[in-house]
Amino acid sequence: MSEHANLLRRHRAVMPSWLALNYESPIEIVGGKGARVTDAEGHGYLDYFTGILTNMIGYDVPEVREAVERQIATGVVHTSTAYLLRGQVDLAEKIARLSGIPDAKVFFTNSGTEANETALLLAAYARRSDQVLAMRQSYHGRSFGAVGVTGNRAWTNISYSPLNVHFLHGADRRLPQFAGMSDGAYVDACAEDLRHVLATATGGDVAALIAEPVQGVGGFTMAPDGLFAAYKEILDEYGILFISDEVQTGWGRTGQGFWGIDNHGVQPDMMTFAKGLGNGFAVGGVVARGELMDALHAVGLSTFGGNPISMAAANATLDYVLDHDLQANAARQGETIIGGLKGAARRFPVVREVRGKGLMFAVELADPGTGEPSPSLAAALMEAARERGLLVGKGGLYGNVVRMAPPLTLTDAEAAEGLGILIASLEAVNEAAAS
Repeated sequence: MSEHANLLRRHRAVMPSWLALNYESPIEIVGGKGARVTDAEGHGYLDYFTGILTNMIGYDVPEVREAVERQIATGVVHTSTAYLLRGQVDLAEKIARLSGIPDAKVFFTNSGTEANETALLLAAYARRSDQVLAMRQSYHGRSFGAVGVTGNRAWTNISYSPLNVHFLHGADRRLPQFAGMSDGAYVDACAEDLRHVLATATGGDVAALIAEPVQGVGGFTMAPDGLFAAYKEILDEYGILFISDEVQTGWGRTGQGFWGIDNHGVQPDMMTFAKGLGNGFAVGGVVARGELMDALHAVGLSTFGGNPISMAAANATLDYVLDHDLQANAARQGETIIGGLKGAARRFPVVREVRGKGLMFAVELADPGTGEPSPSLAAALMEAARERGLLVGKGGLYGNVVRMAPPLTLTDAEAAEGLGILIASLEAVNEAAAS
């Protein structure tokens, strides 16, 4: 038995069966530089999924590595929030300023799941209500409360929740009742549905709406620009808070705004963040209006949230994003790749849709005969891309979407290379489906 096969055997013996691994023959990544990684068997890949959107500016970035090494050299890798943490204060000041939220304060966590739990706690406490609105096809994490606001059955293990949740339309315009609608008509229909939900399914004292501007696990489905502004107008009538889940859409990823919600022309009451901020180091958090953040009466702390190592990495990462205007690069490279995929997709009956914003894009696959979602074709596209040297991810309500989020540092050459591999892979999958 090879060492690789033995590692896979050991993994399956001690790790949960529901801990999914990509590819028929899962890989172990042992090296990385920039947008490229190497597996344990010596194969090199261009990485268009970056640890689920987490290695946001690539692998082995000197500025991040050196910042972490400087902190480690002090001998202090942990103290907890029971002590002043200079790096935490520095980062909180930057995020509060960038958020645009008036009088903003920041609380750091270890993950997006924990960040969303914190935001839901703040909202429930402020409104004295367990009622929450969320979006169909959404994903907000794997904890008890986060699963409760996740609108995707594939990621929901239990039917009960600490929250009383009602799900809204907004990223499901393929449903027959919305077919053929313009963006404006769809927004109007969703807004009227929200009013109807509030009038029929709730007690009136709803705590918050939590929503992803672009649904990550949902396969990068998204509401048309302006929908959340229409929702916010109604929410404000009731005093309902709005939480924007920016775990995957923050830091300029979409190219069109530093935060995903920017396209909707609305200022949320809270935003949650994680993933790319630490460029691989564990960090998440909530930025919210000071009055909301300060309202909790119980004593609180975070043992590991905002620890000195993560803060060193996150400060260096955010500075790098801003200093190199990576939002503009995301817009430019995304236009190249998304435009190229849309142009090529016309030749491939297996492609139902190409969608995305900036360096956050996806290809949805469907059976060319029936038009039904095809998880098997999505899996085949992943394998075809890997064979050609490109790593991608998957998602979608039905598991039929290949989603990609390259590092924001992607070069012109790497964008062209990845696009070429994707088109060649689609050709192969389309040809196999037709035979």
